[in-house]
Amino acid sequence: MGIYVNPDHASFKKAVESQIYIDKSGLIPILNGLLGTEQCYVCVSRARRFGKSVTAGMIKAYYSKGCDSRELFHGLEIEKDKSYETYLNQYDVIHVDMAEMWSNVGKKEELFLSTFNKTILEELQKEYSMVDISQCSTIAMALSQINHVCKAQFVVIIDEWDTVFREAKQNKKLQDEYISLLRALFKGESSKRFIALAYMTGILPIKKYGIESAMNNFDEYTMISPKMLAKYYGFTSDEVQRLCEQYGMEFDKMCEWYDGYSFKNAEHIYNPNSVVKAIRFEAYESYWSHTEAFSSLSGYISLNFEGLRDDIIRMFAGERCRVKVGSFENDFVSYKSKDDVMTALIHLGYLAYDLESKEAYIPNKEVQEAFEYAIEGAKWSEVVNAMDASERLLRSTWQKDVDAVADAMEKVHAEAASVLQYNDENSLSCAITLAYYHAREYYKIMREAPFGKGYADLVFVPKKNKDVPAMIIELKCDKTPEEAIAQIKERNYMDGIQEYRGNMLLVGISYDRKTKKHSCAITEW
Repeated sequence: MGIYVNPDHASFKKAVESQIYIDKSGLIPILNGLLGTEQCYVCVSRARRFGKSVTAGMIKAYYSKGCDSRELFHGLEIEKDKSYETYLNQYDVIHVDMAEMWSNVGKKEELFLSTFNKTILEELQKEYSMVDISQCSTIAMALSQINHVCKAQFVVIIDEWDTVFREAKQNKKLQDEYISLLRALFKGESSKRFIALAYMTGILPIKKYGIESAMNNFDEYTMISPKMLAKYYGFTSDEVQRLCEQYGMEFDKMCEWYDGYSFKNAEHIYNPNSVVKAIRFEAYESYWSHTEAFSSLSGYISLNFEGLRDDIIRMFAGERCRVKVGSFENDFVSYKSKDDVMTALIHLGYLAYDLESKEAYIPNKEVQEAFEYAIEGAKWSEVVNAMDASERLLRSTWQKDVDAVADAMEKVHAEAASVLQYNDENSLSCAITLAYYHAREYYKIMREAPFGKGYADLVFVPKKNKDVPAMIIELKCDKTPEEAIAQIKERNYMDGIQEYRGNMLLVGISYDRKTKKHSCAITEW
């Protein structure tokens, strides 16, 4: 048993014995089905604090010959699977956390690969003393020799595989040498004999050169398309609901704060780190915003690509924006367009992505707060001013002060005109959502919502325990606000808010393209 070769199960034991542990061992039967096949190369990339290392520790604990993990897996989902006994602690395992390895060399980047190579070779020699690997200069050569003599097959787990691309962004020579090392380990012909399973994790997918992956024999599962592994990317709704019932937490607030990542095979995925902290500390806060990734958000959104700023503001206001994800080269320097930047933000977890519609959006309140801080840090004054004025606008609406509402919209229009093309109802809707930013504290806001006999432009449904009136806002260009309110009534949008009982404000806001003037009418229903 070594630190890296045939390691123990200490990290997984720590996870299982924690106050809150969600069983994700259902992933293991999927991996068991890949053992020793052409599909045994797996790369799972997901955002920070989404459980990558915990999962890697679980896989290590299950396969490693260096420990007996039967007791740890007792009662977990994998124990019921027919493959459980067959592979439990039956493989030679190499497990390396590249972020930890990187920290061991400090700022001496040039020592990283030699340290990695030397460390693993030394442990292999100790573990397989009956095999002479003294003449082997690489890990791949040593594993090939061990396999030749002992017929040993390895499960190789590389956690935080993309550390080099994150920490040495400009060191292309080191990056290329690192990829060459991994290719020799996983893509050479001899590796087919000694690799039973290769499992890599990271924030980024495998580096691309042009449109081709550097290791195209790997199947990749990402924040864009996790495929059948989606429910292992975070906590599911059922898992979070059970936790809320167990610990007396409000499920609706968990949804608001930490839900929002949606995939074909898992419609609701929650940030697991934040859910656990919210339960432990009995407080709904932005826990993820303290990570290193969030501190750099202002830098990403301020990159000088045409249309990027406009799309960020639209998403901040609640819209979705189309993103072409195919050109991103899976590093943090090769940006060529706004689509590349937004694709990076998806992988980092700042944005969620709808694969079917090919649209990105801000997933939840926790991330929304991070964007708010980032926008303030980027000194986008037109957005900051709109946010600052939004509380006054909301109170003016509640008081049915139509002149104050119209005047506030004039100011938002003037501030946002440099960013948003303001000549249609869709852009007007975006600007108004931005103007009512503070309303998120009181309402669930729905845009283009199917209500009554049509689609209401903006619907504000009060959150639980918020004593405020529901609101329906209809927007018109070159028409009167009274016509907007008439449409609300004619199409009976009011009946769409099924669970609400109380007063409702019907708000019509219009914009005259010629005069650039806004007008407002408000009726209580």
